[in-house]
Amino acid sequence: MFTRRRFLIVLPAFAASAHAAVPVPWRKKKPLPPAPLTVYFGTDTTKGVSKGIYQSRFDPTKGQLTPPVLAATTARPAYLAFTPPGPGRRFLYAVNAINDPAATVTTFAIDTKTGNLNQLGQVTSDGAGPAYISVDDTGHSAFVADFYGSAITSYRIQPDGTLSQPVDRMDFKDRQKFGALGSNSTRQEMSHPHSATISPDNRFLLVCDLGTDHISVFNIHPETGHLSDHNLFTNNRPGSGPRHVVFHPNGRWVYCINEIDSTIDRCLWTATRFADTPQGLLVNANSSVKTIADSFPAEKNTAAELAVSPDGNFLYASNRGEDSLVVFSISPKGGRLGLVQRISCGGKTPRHFTLDPTAQWLLCGNQDSANVAVFHRDGVTGKLSGPTQKVPLDSPLMTLFA
Repeated sequence: MFTRRRFLIVLPAFAASAHAAVPVPWRKKKPLPPAPLTVYFGTDTTKGVSKGIYQSRFDPTKGQLTPPVLAATTARPAYLAFTPPGPGRRFLYAVNAINDPAATVTTFAIDTKTGNLNQLGQVTSDGAGPAYISVDDTGHSAFVADFYGSAITSYRIQPDGTLSQPVDRMDFKDRQKFGALGSNSTRQEMSHPHSATISPDNRFLLVCDLGTDHISVFNIHPETGHLSDHNLFTNNRPGSGPRHVVFHPNGRWVYCINEIDSTIDRCLWTATRFADTPQGLLVNANSSVKTIADSFPAEKNTAAELAVSPDGNFLYASNRGEDSLVVFSISPKGGRLGLVQRISCGGKTPRHFTLDPTAQWLLCGNQDSANVAVFHRDGVTGKLSGPTQKVPLDSPLMTLFA
């Protein structure tokens, strides 16, 4: 018989078992902190201190870098690129940016356990001073900008990850095809392709030519590495010296940082989808901003890098000379830039910087003060604070998270 006395004895045990069996929402386990990330640094080996590509571990919870260690010995790896993430091995490509026609592009396999780099192959860059390399989203082709060689070179990525011999080479010395030289006779004495950026839809290559003030847009064929049907665009501001471009996450706005006159241009991007020969079109929005303060002499500065936050709300830029990082807000309606903050880069000559994958931190390589400075980023205001850490590294040129 189930009496009142027995009920009072059994009730606590029943309640305890029920409590154990039913998960309590407010007692959910805390999510594990993100694992440390591997980050690679390209350096200037011509100074006699750095030896090549260095690697470090970055803790995105604390914003801390471990001391960089040598991952691979190679000549002046000024720009780096990875194959897309996938189930197989990943590869890293480095341009060896020496001012010599014998300059090369080197392929490394990444040791997933240690982060070390194992050299697999090396091919000609087909021009002096390769300054930039990009890899298409399918991992089938790569494109290199030769700054002193005045050319763009394309490659197929072979099954073993190495690069083929050059597939196409576009000679930018052809003035009829690639426009007249700019007005700055000292800096624009010849064509200087400085970057080769692939559009978000993986169909076009945007090439900034510092020497002519033009951006060339090529059709690309990722499976073969071929380039075709380029169009020319300009900001109609002679002597500006376009260096790098970045796409806004909405895919409609493109921002171009101009090295010589220290400005950023906003352009509108459209691309045809159904034509036999697709067209990628840039329209200058006639909306430029200065990257340096009004009081700083423009001739003493060269603008370097730019990046857009993943949420599309802020743009970041660096200045060599003023030695600053600059934060701009991006208007959600038209993409216009508004100054938010100007802050010291934590060293001298901030050639390159990058946001970490969480977008909570910015790592800035200061080429002439031999350090990498870490800044905290406020996701709401976009502002930077710090440096929260400075890590010694001689002549950093490029920072890339694996």
